[in-house]
Amino acid sequence: MSAEADLIKLYSGKILQLASDIPHTEPIEAPMAQAKKRSPLCGSTVTVALNVEDGKISAFSQDVKACALGQAAASVVGANAIGRTAQEIEAARDELKAMLKDGAPAPQAPFDGLEVLLPARDYRNRHASIMLALEATLDAMNAARESACA
Repeated sequence: MSAEADLIKLYSGKILQLASDIPHTEPIEAPMAQAKKRSPLCGSTVTVALNVEDGKISAFSQDVKACALGQAAASVVGANAIGRTAQEIEAARDELKAMLKDGAPAPQAPFDGLEVLLPARDYRNRHASIMLALEATLDAMNAARESACA
């Protein structure tokens, strides 16, 4: 199979469906914290704003400027972020990274929808874009925790 055919296969209908329906794109008013992550290779960015109550995300918004793979990842993250702790976000990030780089299984629920990105394992140049949503969410949660302690 040619590289072009492989790339077309990578952008499955499910990935494109997720990319076209990203939740929580409306800004939240007066967020506790926000973080922006950028992939240096492709220029994709994800900016996350959130509020945290009792150690869990209580409000979440994201601005996603990424390829379809990064958008699909942001869609899964956005659908599941509210109610999650920093530890859960960190575990999902680590599991997604291991799935992409080390052939590990897909992240556990509630982020198991990231399994749709398994075909991207072979496209290392796409990994950074896929990781952006979880990395930005974790950075924003850490910023919220730091501001609460200050």
